[in-house]
Amino acid sequence: MLKDSEAFSGFSVPDVEEARRFYGETLGLEASVEGGGILAIRFAGGGTAIAYPKDDHVPATFTILNFQVGDVEAAVDELTSRGVEFERYEGFPQDEKGIMRGHGPDIAWFKDPAGNILSVLNPDSA
Repeated sequence: MLKDSEAFSGFSVPDVEEARRFYGETLGLEASVEGGGILAIRFAGGGTAIAYPKDDHVPATFTILNFQVGDVEAAVDELTSRGVEFERYEGFPQDEKGIMRGHGPDIAWFKDPAGNILSVLNPDSA
């Protein structure tokens, strides 16, 4: 029944305009506020996610979006230059930039202004 239907991901944020600025300006994605105050975020290849306003928002404790990149270190450097701070997790062997290498794909985690966890990763580095 669902095998031919399109799907999208959704997550909450307390402030849609702040999310639009982050996803659109900081990350450089196509992000626009649409009907009902819903933020539509469009990705390469035609994928979409929505961020919806939620007054009692609680950040996800897991990675909600993974951005596939060819070079994690270059992506971390670029995002850092745009003010993004990378997370450090106890028990994960991360370098000084927050990149974990050699334990699956190279990956680095960061948060959006709502505290939701995102990552940049290179699936070919596993």
